[in-house]
Amino acid sequence: MNKISLLIYLLFALLFITSCNDDGPDTPDQTGETETFYGEAFGKMPALDEVIMYQANPRVFAQSNSLKAITARLDNIRSLGTNVLWLMPVNEQGKEKAFGSPYCIRDYRTIEPEYGTLEDLRELVEEAHKREMAVIMDWVANHTSWDHDWLKDHKEWYTQDPNGNVGPPAGTNWNDVVDLNYNNRKMREEMIESMKYWIREANIDGFRCDAADWVPGDFWRDAVYQLKNLQPGREVLMLAEGTDPKNLQAGFDLDYGWNFCDVLEGVYNNGKSISELYTSHLNEYGRIPAGKQKLRFITNHDRASENSPVKMFKSQEGAVSAYVISTMLGGVPLIYGSQEVGYPSEINFFRYVNIDWSDNPDIYREYQKIMEVYQSTEAFKNGGLITFENPDVVCFTRSTGNEEVLVIVNVRNSNVSYTLPETFVGENRTNMMNDAPFTVTGTIELAPYQYYILKK
Repeated sequence: MNKISLLIYLLFALLFITSCNDDGPDTPDQTGETETFYGEAFGKMPALDEVIMYQANPRVFAQSNSLKAITARLDNIRSLGTNVLWLMPVNEQGKEKAFGSPYCIRDYRTIEPEYGTLEDLRELVEEAHKREMAVIMDWVANHTSWDHDWLKDHKEWYTQDPNGNVGPPAGTNWNDVVDLNYNNRKMREEMIESMKYWIREANIDGFRCDAADWVPGDFWRDAVYQLKNLQPGREVLMLAEGTDPKNLQAGFDLDYGWNFCDVLEGVYNNGKSISELYTSHLNEYGRIPAGKQKLRFITNHDRASENSPVKMFKSQEGAVSAYVISTMLGGVPLIYGSQEVGYPSEINFFRYVNIDWSDNPDIYREYQKIMEVYQSTEAFKNGGLITFENPDVVCFTRSTGNEEVLVIVNVRNSNVSYTLPETFVGENRTNMMNDAPFTVTGTIELAPYQYYILKK
């Protein structure tokens, strides 16, 4: 055999060996076993800048069998423009030293009986997918309940003091949970496998990860990578509850706009200036990688447990006007289930709260229209932003090459006479909330919390 023939022979032999060692899409692990999945992967995950998220707290839907109750309201949820449904934790909850928190996890791979069964979750996901909604689960990776089997079988998986004692996360009064030890490789592996379980067994589309800032970034990097590559063609959405840059760097798609919400509330309570609100928006987006997003909200389960948006923003009208600012200025909009019917009181998510979904139909329809306007307007998702200073009125434009929208919001519980910048005076626009013609004059009289969304 001459040298050229030998070289060709060796090349083909190398290619044969390489192909034999290629696991291929049906055998992603090294065991040679083919992974199986319940249901077909959801093929209509919205682009990140198109996401509209709805947070479902099972305990505001029903006192028992709440997964079925959420399924029964999917058409109503979808009518708000929702294309991603976030379920608060549905895992089995702990009993030892517990207070009833859904974030006190007894078993990562079972459903809390109060909410229903695995079959109920599968049905919910299937029905959501039929309505072109992705479903993400809340995931509590920082700690478990005291009666989790891990603590009995693998104490080394938990943070221990020099005397071998375990306890709550440092610096908290979360006495119903025990802190996990992320220096333990086996625990990390089992945590990721438990997350994969729900994609395989319930066909969910991603996770909202609780207390993400408290979990090491290198764990999230491994978890996000494995989840996003679990099955060819399957898209997985990852939301981090936190603001630490490590989360988005690790592969999360979006994180929380906590500071923006804080400043917005401060504006309505006269503690913050409108210029601080604009600065907060620009700072939050200036600190995240290109292509990532911030979750924007006026309330969520944490905020609602302290105060209702109706109280935080001074009235039903104030809450809606704050939502207009939060949604139209930029980011991924979130609606917390109960917000759309103007629930006026705090919601303690440790227990069942009876929501009358027929309350305040005018507010519900207003939210529907706001989200219809948002969905139909590209400028609100990717448009350039110009802001205008005023002590009582939020005023800005969002524009793309072929559309410009002017948003004006009175953030005070009093009448305000607002003088617009001269560049807008005399323009003929459309009031997008009622599709009526609107000619911009030099001064606009605004009732308490009144707003305009005016398209050029």
